[in-house]
Parts: sequence; structure tokens; C-alpha cells
Amino acid sequence: MKIKNLVLSSTAALALFAISTTVANADTYTVKAGDTVSAIAQAHNTSVSAIEKANKLANVNLIFIGDKLEVNGTTTTTTTSAASTATSASATSASSQSVASQATSSAATSSAASQATSSVATSAASSASSTQSAASQASSSAATTSQASSSATSSAASSTASTTSTTSSYTGSNLKSYVLSQMQSRTGVSASTWNTIITRESNWNSTVKNSTSGAYGLFQNMHISSGSVEDQVNAAVSLYNAQGMAAWAL
Repeated sequence: MKIKNLVLSSTAALALFAISTTVANADTYTVKAGDTVSAIAQAHNTSVSAIEKANKLANVNLIFIGDKLEVNGTTTTTTTSAASTATSASATSASSQSVASQATSSAATSSAASQATSSVATSAASSASSTQSAASQASSSAATTSQASSSATSSAASSTASTTSTTSSYTGSNLKSYVLSQMQSRTGVSASTWNTIITRESNWNSTVKNSTSGAYGLFQNMHISSGSVEDQVNAAVSLYNAQGMAAWAL
């Protein structure tokens, strides 16, 4: 606002200066080729009749090159030029201020939009990172659970295989493990059930014989009166296949 007031004040001063020059001065004009009284009068802010009277011209249409004509008043070129220059300067200044203001406003708007976009992008990236982290943790947990389950299954399978392998034949010192593994694998009945039956029938005495019923061996199977541990197991499997657990009142 201060700059604008200064420009306007300067413009007014220049205009006043030009007007005072116009009032104070007169001039003598030397005719050049192509000049006319009308053109000279217009250029010096006067009239044809004023020039005619001041120079006592007999014919205003007849002037010669080199003639010196007295004109009333000065040319308006200076006044017009000064006013035009001041006005142009004022308009240029106002235009420059407007452009600068618009540029500043545009820059501020662009900066605000950039900050808003950056904030949204940062928030989205943070949300995506959190989601990815949660998914990664869930996947890791699932993988750990799967590994644990696989390990447990493998261990159980390994244990079963080991038991079967070590009890595939009777050595005399592995009576219980051999008999239970054979009966479980060949009948599908759990080893604990067969352990209960054998403990009840013979208390794990492979040579005991019931003098009353004639039942013999580990299973007190009346279908066999003698035989090795392997023979007793084979006989018990055959009896199970024929009568099921009812052969031992189960």
C-alpha cells in the first residue's frame, strides 16, 4: 500500500510539472518538408486560427520550408508523455504487485497441498507397514505351530517305528514289549488293554498252567497247552480273530 501511494504521488507531481511548463512557455517552430499549419497547430496544442493571427499569414495553406512560425503554447508531447509514463509506471507497479501476490498465493496453496499429500502418503504407508507386520507375525506363528505339530507327529511315528523294530522278535529279555507290540499291531487293540488282560490272566508268567481248566501261558488260552512265547502270541491272535475280546470276557 505504501509503494502504491508513493507511485500515485509521483504521478501527480509529474502531471503538475508538465502543466506548469505548458502555461509558462511559448515556442517558435521552423517549418519542415511536409508540414501543414493544421499539423503544427495540433502538435503544439493550439489552433490554426491562432497560428494564422500570430504570424499574420495571408494563406494558411501556403507556408514554406524554413519559415519560422510563432505558436501559442508549448507542445502537449511532454505533458502527455509524462502523464503516460507515470500512469504506465503505476499500472506496471500494480500489475507487478498483483502478479507477485498471485504467485505467493499459488506457492502457499501448492505447499499446503504438498504437505497434505505427504501426510496422507505417510499415514497410508504406516498403515500398510502395520498390516504387513501383523500378517508376517501371523504367518510366522502359523509356521511355528505347523513345525511343532510336524515335529510331534514325526516323533510319535519314530517312537512307534522304534518300538516295532525292537520288538519284532522275542529275545527273552523283552517279553513285555514284544508281546504288547505284537498284539497291538496285529489286532488293533491298544497295548494297555492287552497289558490289563495278561496281568489279570497270568501276571506275565509265560509257563503258568491252570490245573482246573487246562488254560496255559500268558493269555490263559485253553486252545494251547504248551508252546513258546511266539506260539502263545500266535494262538492269542487266532482266538481274537475268531471270538474278539469276548474270549477274555471283555
